Amino acid sequence: MSTENEGKSEGTQVPPAPSAPPVPVESPSAASQAPAPDAGAPTTPLPAAPPQAPESGPAGAAGATGAPEGGWPPPGAARTAHAPSAPVDGDWPPPTVPHASPAHESAAPQGPPAPGNDWQNPPPATPLYADAGAGTHAYGADGAGAGGGGGTVWGASYQQPAPKSGRGRGGLVAAVLIAALVAGGLGGGLGYTLAKNDDDSGSTTVSASTDGGAVKRDPGTVAGVAAKALPSTVTIEAESSSGEGGTGTGFVFDTQGHIVTNNHVVADAVDGGKLTATFPDGKKYNAEIVGHAKGYDVAVIKLKNAPSDLKPLALGNSDKVAVGDSTIAIGAPFGLSNTVTTGIISAKNRPVASSDGSGSSSSYMSALQTDASINPGNSGGPLLDASGNVIGINSAIQSTGGGGLGGTTQSGSIGLGFAIPINQAKYVAQQLIKTGEPVYAKIGASVSLQEGSGGAKITDTAEGGSSAVESGGPADQAGLKPGDVITKLDDMVIDSGPTLIGEIWTHQPGDKVTITYERGGKTHTVDLTLGSRKGDS
Repeated sequence: MSTENEGKSEGTQVPPAPSAPPVPVESPSAASQAPAPDAGAPTTPLPAAPPQAPESGPAGAAGATGAPEGGWPPPGAARTAHAPSAPVDGDWPPPTVPHASPAHESAAPQGPPAPGNDWQNPPPATPLYADAGAGTHAYGADGAGAGGGGGTVWGASYQQPAPKSGRGRGGLVAAVLIAALVAGGLGGGLGYTLAKNDDDSGSTTVSASTDGGAVKRDPGTVAGVAAKALPSTVTIEAESSSGEGGTGTGFVFDTQGHIVTNNHVVADAVDGGKLTATFPDGKKYNAEIVGHAKGYDVAVIKLKNAPSDLKPLALGNSDKVAVGDSTIAIGAPFGLSNTVTTGIISAKNRPVASSDGSGSSSSYMSALQTDASINPGNSGGPLLDASGNVIGINSAIQSTGGGGLGGTTQSGSIGLGFAIPINQAKYVAQQLIKTGEPVYAKIGASVSLQEGSGGAKITDTAEGGSSAVESGGPADQAGLKPGDVITKLDDMVIDSGPTLIGEIWTHQPGDKVTITYERGGKTHTVDLTLGSRKGDS
């Protein structure tokens, strides 16, 4: 499996959340005109008829008609193409409504009012928005409309009928309205006074006995683990001599000031660059590289003028981790320092070949897979178990996005994160502190990196034209030859060259392993003792 190092972050950008578009509805068209009023009919102005959507037909089709149930509008009511909004609290007509299609805007003469003591409120109308042209609008995830028609118009004003002279029912309505407002004012004032008196006499709300800061968080909770581990993590800033660089994470390895992180986090500062490490309390220290291993993707840096009260994180046993165990990741995703995320162990011994996209040598690991959210900037940070022990170093992610660390954009977490098992990282870090150079286990044979061969095939020749099987090396002594396909290392199935390399590097030089291989259609098994190689050359 090829992945990319999620490592360095070059900045944080939060895109605006897309707004949800309104649901398009049919634009009402003008209804047919009512008959002329009888002589001597009252002259009180009538409200405009509410819109009525047609029973069928395409959205936005002009000329749709239909009468609502319940006898509305009353006979003789004026018709207009202005579609009113749904009335609020009995206020009809409303002061403003969305404007409908400009067609058929002429009004018919007013007719007599419907029988009864007061006007009956019309049934609520669906709020509409107007569009300059007909057509159905389909909205995608970005909120952009597609289809025929012009731009959407909101809040077009409602043209209220001109008032007529005379007292009639209009005067009565005005008087009733004034009385209602006075009564409403009195009622509101009385209600406020009663509520205030009730609050003074005793509230029904319940307050917590302690505030949030006094809550005891058990050591086994995520909050308890984070509170203990965060002071021992740092945000690393690496800058090259040309001023380029990025951000990663590391954690305190010992009391002497050694910090463990990924090689790709500090790679920019290897040749004359600058390194700083900042703790969650804001204290920043300059640092220097003690050693780095490209193949393992592990590096050790040391704080200059390290404080005397450093607390190293406890190292767990990654061999004892089980699928489903809880995980806690700490890092600085996209530069957001001291971020804590949680998940589980999704898989073990996941073969991963990763690269930071810069063209440098790939790293190989038999990784712990986790669904804890890991993003660029989490690289080098600790992956903890539920007790707060370090079980891995967050190093790579699988992503569907492009860009990578070498591109103009950075991809993010999709729930497929990979960590270097701490048992391997501990050994590498100790070697780097001791000698400044990495030490790799090896079998002494070159294998193809092509996938799909059903195993790790020993090539005919090595890089540079030399023999693919090192003379006198472990593979040579075990009788392995070019063309052999290694299918198992101990009990681990080997499906490709990178898988074999990653699995060998979980061991130390001098370890004895059992190799299963195929030659000429037959399966063979042989034991060999792993050799060693120093440095990244």
